[in-house]
Amino acid sequence: MIVYLNGEFLPLEAAKVSVLDRGFIYGDGVYELVPVYGREPFRLPQHLARLQHSLDGIRLDNPHTADDWERLIRRLIAEQPFDDQGVYFQITRGVAKRDHAFPANVAPTVFMMSNPLAAPTPTQLERGVAVVTAEDNRWQRCDLKTISLVGNVLMRQLAADAGAIETVMFRDGYLTEASASNVLVVIDGVIVAPPRDNLILPGITYGAAIEFAREAGLPFSIRPVTRDEALSAGEMWLSSSTKEVLAVTTVDGALFGNGRPGPMFHRVHALYQAHKAHAR
Repeated sequence: MIVYLNGEFLPLEAAKVSVLDRGFIYGDGVYELVPVYGREPFRLPQHLARLQHSLDGIRLDNPHTADDWERLIRRLIAEQPFDDQGVYFQITRGVAKRDHAFPANVAPTVFMMSNPLAAPTPTQLERGVAVVTAEDNRWQRCDLKTISLVGNVLMRQLAADAGAIETVMFRDGYLTEASASNVLVVIDGVIVAPPRDNLILPGITYGAAIEFAREAGLPFSIRPVTRDEALSAGEMWLSSSTKEVLAVTTVDGALFGNGRPGPMFHRVHALYQAHKAHAR
């Protein structure tokens, strides 16, 4: 596999980072993952805008322009033998003596790699997936896509321990998101999504699903969702770059809704696939 590290494309096994890198020492960095369909990045401007938001949030200068990022991403895509990819890239504050304060005049570490894109399976799309629920005890800046992900890792492990795919989280009685996904619900035929604030990641797929629903004239609302509303909703979906839009049919070991993906899910999933075919 060919990866990119600090200005150089090279084999994965040749890519080395110092143990004093602040990403290793502090988790001091941000990342993005861009889905690629037929070698075409999907909604790349939106991903780069979110990257800038994350960099601004941790006060780290962007090492590249949007044009530079696109050039590097397309070069990395071309180096891979597979058409559908997940391009992962991260920027850390670089290598410096261990000190909590920001180091001066230190170049950031920029790393990129691309793997085959793991899309939902036909069985998952037909039957839906299982989730568990938990209280959201992470920090207050979940809108930043940082590499400091131990809170999300612990939440995801709760799902793995239960044989589920995700952990859906609630904070102070309100739906936030899942450990590696956004969450949308359908209440009385209306698609409802929590507002994009500091407590959830501004998901690109979340935004795409809302945009596609709006274009198709489907009813939707962006507002706070209580735990009771979420758990009694007619449908619940997960959305992310790798899950696309995926229906939840089991929650905490019990069937959710009627135990099958619902009609609104099928409509939005079809819209997503149609837009994905054009990779825009």
